[in-house]
Amino acid sequence: MDLIKNEDYQVQNRTARIAGLVYLCVVLTGIFNLVYVPSKLIVWDDAAITFNNITTSEMLFRMGILSGLISYVCYIMLPIVLYKLLKPVHKEYAIVMVVFAIISVPISYLNIQNKVDVLSLIGNAEYLKVYTGEQLQAQVMLLLESYHNGILIVEVFWGLWLFPFGYLVFKSGFLPKVLGILLMMGCFSYLITVCAGLLFPHYKIPSFVMLPASIGEIGSCLWLLIMGTKKIINIHS
Repeated sequence: MDLIKNEDYQVQNRTARIAGLVYLCVVLTGIFNLVYVPSKLIVWDDAAITFNNITTSEMLFRMGILSGLISYVCYIMLPIVLYKLLKPVHKEYAIVMVVFAIISVPISYLNIQNKVDVLSLIGNAEYLKVYTGEQLQAQVMLLLESYHNGILIVEVFWGLWLFPFGYLVFKSGFLPKVLGILLMMGCFSYLITVCAGLLFPHYKIPSFVMLPASIGEIGSCLWLLIMGTKKIINIHS
């Protein structure tokens, strides 16, 4: 293998750490928006409790929306930085990785409009007085369900981009191969979740299905941020 010059290695390592930092932002804001806030506010089989939770904890709901917006901005930046890092491994795969990742962003932004509309329904606007309390609660749940369905759609691309990403990590020589394998498996974790959600909506997907994706993404994030990249040494020199 060619010897990587020290200055080139420093650039590569800096790029890796930037990617790790952006990835960490995606992970943290994503967990807050997609996991923490819903767990505190949404009770899927009780519209009245959900409506009351969002009304009394409106700031938390708003913070979840803002967190989602920040997450999707970072989700644009992440594949671009990773492209710079991984393009030398395989340019075509790197392009596919970027395309699949970025396609998800406009879908995500359009989908989050459902949550913004919830804020309109829980307000005290005069025009809302034509609705009964039960009607407002039902409309809020419908918007939350629409948001959930939108997440199911965007998960197609959250999964697809992981396969070329994982392949590039596996072939890179400067990132752990096990992370590449987990990322490629994570692609199918997302696709299985989407297919099951569409075909068997009342079946609860076992949590272990998403383990490869979770471990692969969080592991890659932390490795890039903390460890950077391994320097490749020419063993024939």
